[in-house]
Amino acid sequence: MMTRRQLFASTLAAPLAAQRPAGRKNVLFIAVDDLNDWIGCLGGHPDTKTPNFDRLASRGVLFTKAYCAAPLCNPSRAALMTGMRPSSTGVYDNNQPFRQSPQAKDAVTIAQHFRTNGYKTLGSGKIYHDAFPDPASWDEWFPAPDKQKPADPMPEGRPLNGIPNTAHFDWGPVKVSDSEMGDGQVVKYVTAQLAKQHEKPFLLACGLFRPHLPWYVPEKYFDMFPLDKIRMPSVKDDDLDDVPPIGKKMAKPDGDHAKVLKYNQYRKAVQGYLASIAFADTQLGKVLDALDASPHKDNTTVVLWSDHGWHLGEKLHWRKFALWEEATHNVLMMTAPGVTKPGGKCTRPVSLMDIYPTLIELHGLTAKPGVEGESLVPLLKNPAAPRERPALTTFGRNNHSVRSDRWRYIRYSDGTEELYDHVDDEMEWHNLAGDARYTMIKQELARWLPSVNVPDSIRVRGGGE
Repeated sequence: MMTRRQLFASTLAAPLAAQRPAGRKNVLFIAVDDLNDWIGCLGGHPDTKTPNFDRLASRGVLFTKAYCAAPLCNPSRAALMTGMRPSSTGVYDNNQPFRQSPQAKDAVTIAQHFRTNGYKTLGSGKIYHDAFPDPASWDEWFPAPDKQKPADPMPEGRPLNGIPNTAHFDWGPVKVSDSEMGDGQVVKYVTAQLAKQHEKPFLLACGLFRPHLPWYVPEKYFDMFPLDKIRMPSVKDDDLDDVPPIGKKMAKPDGDHAKVLKYNQYRKAVQGYLASIAFADTQLGKVLDALDASPHKDNTTVVLWSDHGWHLGEKLHWRKFALWEEATHNVLMMTAPGVTKPGGKCTRPVSLMDIYPTLIELHGLTAKPGVEGESLVPLLKNPAAPRERPALTTFGRNNHSVRSDRWRYIRYSDGTEELYDHVDDEMEWHNLAGDARYTMIKQELARWLPSVNVPDSIRVRGGGE
């Protein structure tokens, strides 16, 4: 069987530490927007250049099968930060603020829980969905409590790709320095905080916006990926033929994919995504350098996650907004002093929902009832430890995907199904759900579907991607 790779054609530290609660380590909490598995250590694309993602992964445990709670920004981030699944809160879409959900309006977020337990919480960048920052989570935020991230410079003559009526579905170089980019300003703030002494243990958040659209990054990152040398995703033209109608509707093959082909932008789009990942990797490197040079180097847990994956034509689909592997598979890696060992690689399916209980256990915080994830500490100690629970992803009410070590099972709100065997079908090209031989497999996976699917929460105007 061909693999996915082949399928691509200072001295004050001691006295201040004495003031801390005993044993309390800091947390460096790094989020990356719209990043799929196109990083070197996950092997998602052979041309990617991510030495700093790979560097961090090598220091602790890389979870090779990590999956989001929802394949779009707001529900994924709301679920991760509150510990409550979309099916428990009704926050299924980008225009549903979790603070207006009857079930989640009083939720205690990860940051709030750390504050209650004596931590200073601060940071910059995209942690919650852009439209719905949560000032209650933070003691300090740059650029402002109600504005998560600085704006990016925009090139003239948009859209650069010549595709009309696609909003920010665009890519191309901008003639600015890294420091002028919004992520550059975020990193400047975060690295300054790492250089400081802090009287309290801290949870420091760093939210990198790239590779979220539009893929506008400095020209040098585009130059890293010459168009004639880029290997393209492998796309099966009839890939949706065995997909139920509701899945086809999610894919929208006549939308982005048709436009990319019509305007001959496929290769340039892949270049733009790779360039944006390389830009994000460089910013991450600055943060890691600052941590290594800081008095907090040996006393800080680092967790890095991306909020979901991203399609670039696979299943004739672009962006997230689907329940297949490319949209649901995300990046997750952790280093925990005294717990993890360098070079750990865990192949068990895990969820972003597991971050909240993991951080609680690692840092000796009071228990948090109602958190729906499962601590990863046993896997941080031993990446080969057993784990029964598969990863659950939800996209809209009653649409769910269950990802076990071998299988992906999708059940839509109308009862239609998909089933893929990742041993023989890594690209999810062959839907086995209609084959009676797999009835027992479907039944076993279906028992992990949520028993409660609350109605949609309140929607507001806007929300964006």
